[in-house]
Amino acid sequence: MTKTLLKILLFILTLGSVSAQKSFYDNLADSALVLTYQKVQYDPSYFSLKYPNGDVPADKGVCTDVIIRAYRKLGVDLQKEVHLDMKSNFDKYPKNWGLKQPDKNIDHRRVRNLMTFYKRHGIEIKISQDPVDYNPGDIVCWNLGGGITHIGIVSRKKSEDDQRYLIVHNIGAGQVLEDCLFSYKIIGHYRYEK
Repeated sequence: MTKTLLKILLFILTLGSVSAQKSFYDNLADSALVLTYQKVQYDPSYFSLKYPNGDVPADKGVCTDVIIRAYRKLGVDLQKEVHLDMKSNFDKYPKNWGLKQPDKNIDHRRVRNLMTFYKRHGIEIKISQDPVDYNPGDIVCWNLGGGITHIGIVSRKKSEDDQRYLIVHNIGAGQVLEDCLFSYKIIGHYRYEK
């Protein structure tokens, strides 16, 4: 058994033994952290997905796929949740992509759509520059400039200086854990539990 596989197995066993004592958001943060052990190539391609519970190939993904996969580990299917909300409230969602109706293959994989969904069904938290305002399981969205948006999950691991939690995200190098909370302009801060 490889060292990486052994680490994943030990981590999952640890999660199972204490998950009943942790909050949904702690479990969400931990499920995101597990994703960092999987090798994923950044791939923004359009994929035809099964519905519900569809996912892109396990070795591919973008920033939104980190969020989708972390929630799915806790039994929440954002593909289905976003699609159903868009079917009933299409006019409330961004029109950036020229769609005339929802598309169950891609809508949940767009940052702006997830932001709209979280505003409608979750808790929108004040954006600040104070690290104590960002807790494990929080969803954070950034503007990278040039109309490019990004999304990640606050983990339960702290930075080296113990000042802020690290972020699980995929900004091009796969699903990683990084100290990048304030590296970009924050445009959204949410909590969502179904």
